[in-house]
Amino acid sequence: VQVQTNTGHGLRPLLPPQVLLVFAKEDSQSDAFWWACDRAGFRCNIARTPESAVECFLDKHHELIVIDGRHSRYFEPEAVCRLIRATKPSENTVILAVVPQKPPDQEEPSVLPLLCAGFSRRFVENSSVSACYNELIQIEHGEVRCQFKLRACNSVFTALEHCQEAVEITSEDHIIQYVNPAFERMMGYHKGELIGKELTELPKSDKNRADLLDTINTCIKKGKEWQGIYYARKKSGDSMQQHVKITPVVGQGGPSMHLTLTAHYSSAECHPLRHRDRRKDSIDARSLSSRSSDAPSLQNRRYSSVARIHSMTIEAPITKVINIINAAQESSPVTVAEALDRVLEILRTTELYSPQLASKEDDPHTNDLVGGLMNDGLRRLSGNQYVFCKNMSQSQLAIPVTLNDVPPSIAEMLNDEECWEFNILELEAATLKRPLTYLGLKIFTSFGVCEFLNCSEATLRSWLQLMESSYHSSNSYHNSTHAADVLHATAYFLRKERVKGSLDQLDEVASLLAATVHDVDHPGRTNSFLCNAGSELAILYNDTAVLESHHAALAFQLTVRDSKSNIFKNIDRNQFRTLRQAIIDMVLATEMTRHFEHVSKFVNSINKPMAAIEETSTTANIRNSPENRLLIKRMLIKCADVANPCRPLELCIEWAGRISEEYFAQTDEEKRQGLPVVMPVFDRNTCSVPKSQISFIDYFITDMFDAWDAFASLPGLMEHLSDNYKYWKSLDDMKCKSLRPPPPS
Repeated sequence: VQVQTNTGHGLRPLLPPQVLLVFAKEDSQSDAFWWACDRAGFRCNIARTPESAVECFLDKHHELIVIDGRHSRYFEPEAVCRLIRATKPSENTVILAVVPQKPPDQEEPSVLPLLCAGFSRRFVENSSVSACYNELIQIEHGEVRCQFKLRACNSVFTALEHCQEAVEITSEDHIIQYVNPAFERMMGYHKGELIGKELTELPKSDKNRADLLDTINTCIKKGKEWQGIYYARKKSGDSMQQHVKITPVVGQGGPSMHLTLTAHYSSAECHPLRHRDRRKDSIDARSLSSRSSDAPSLQNRRYSSVARIHSMTIEAPITKVINIINAAQESSPVTVAEALDRVLEILRTTELYSPQLASKEDDPHTNDLVGGLMNDGLRRLSGNQYVFCKNMSQSQLAIPVTLNDVPPSIAEMLNDEECWEFNILELEAATLKRPLTYLGLKIFTSFGVCEFLNCSEATLRSWLQLMESSYHSSNSYHNSTHAADVLHATAYFLRKERVKGSLDQLDEVASLLAATVHDVDHPGRTNSFLCNAGSELAILYNDTAVLESHHAALAFQLTVRDSKSNIFKNIDRNQFRTLRQAIIDMVLATEMTRHFEHVSKFVNSINKPMAAIEETSTTANIRNSPENRLLIKRMLIKCADVANPCRPLELCIEWAGRISEEYFAQTDEEKRQGLPVVMPVFDRNTCSVPKSQISFIDYFITDMFDAWDAFASLPGLMEHLSDNYKYWKSLDDMKCKSLRPPPPS
């Protein structure tokens, strides 16, 4: 068995150690470590945030990490250490905590909290380059070299797992610590029946001479290897003749271990005598009491915990996947096993669907969009309450009694409602900013919503008026026109052949209702803003999906409050519960923190199976399963919610201006209130709107609409998206920061 490891043959690695400095701000201490690394010839990286630290470490696999623990206002050092320790490559990494100096009259704090968090040691702040250099050199000659040896042990035990010879390792007092699969096959025992037991507890063959064990032990205690014939008894009771080689292995400062290599004759196989305490994947490994480092015993406790997890009878789907991959690794070639190791590493992270953008820090527009849209808040500031009030003012336009009473000019506009190029902004102007009620009446009638809900058109009209009045017309973007735009896109998607064939009428009605209410009572501020401001909504919803939870909850509160507008009053309880759950799920799906999770699930559960199978009834069944219908509805409303870049250019430009203005207003208010500025690039004096649109399309839109187009077939939308992207790129190439190019001079 050939196993590769990235350590050198001797005590040192082939390449100089890599050091990762995790400092939120550059100061004399971080500079001192940087120059100390330079003097020692160590390769060095710097990370400013916990996320970038983990990302950099997973890429480089540093031997030493130095984390600034002097200030907690930027990040908690223990939390950063735990994040890194949660990754597989950190097993053999030394992590150093930089702690503040204490006045002489203060008691020295305990190092136990640091050790429990996963730190290897601490360093009291000292900005002398020589002091930092001496610390690094001592660590490199001590812990780092020891960790290289331990890393090599993983390779050794991988080789033992694949070795055809039976191998057993025992402690000095003859307690079995490890047996390889060849040993299990030969003796008929499972390793769980052997590990932790003394050799004297196992049945002996009466074919050995009486003094053989004493002879072997005497030889081993002298530090000599013993070879000879030994009869072992299998679990079945059969005796077998073996040629056994027992080698004592003495560790630095620890007790000796006994390695037993067994070759078998005819019906014989292996029995032996002795141990070592750690291997790559022994879920039954037991720790020893005396070792030169804490790392192995910690590792053994970890493997023991893994053993308990794998023995659980209740398994999550991800656990089953990991177990299947673990089993596949045992019989896979080395290259495949290594690839599966990387797969397991990824599966064991908590952020399975969040992409790691290498260029994220280099692109402030993308960085701010991600921070503003995908985080629920940076930190809570006490004393800042953001209270928004609803704009309940009604427009002066008379709401129609029935569809037949719609003014002719508006009715004519609504005739084009089924076309993707329908101009919602013209409807907004014609209805005096009340497009949702008029468009809703037309679309809901087209889809037979009143018949499905068994409600009158008057009730539906009253409900649409109630929902529209609960949107804030003062918002430049998140107003009832946006809701009408999303409703229009939703209806357009529902009419596409493949979507229509995948959903039932309840799904269609739920989708239309969810689109109508998905941003009701939106304050024109992001979740991050509300969390930072300590708003009542953020407190109510525990800083989690604050707005989306509010939209869904308020929509149902308003609906059932008055019988005149309660569109659900005539449906039975079970149908209401199913419809309610579907609406809530779709509204919550518009929250951006789980954007990549929804898109990835859609691609893997819908796109890929359909691409692999020809369009048959089997494919239809794949699409029509309840789980997949759920994914389709989530994807549908997500695409409808952010379809502005796929609209005709003039509409796209107008929507870009509106969302930018809303973000500008938020930045203005954050500065006025002294709140953290969530999206600094959205400063009305400096922002490049084309750059922000390019980043939004690149990061959120392209992949999602590629997947949706592959399912629903939307060539017109994709053409608009391509044209609009080129438009924004042309403006950016001209260094133009506004919505339109400057007039020719």
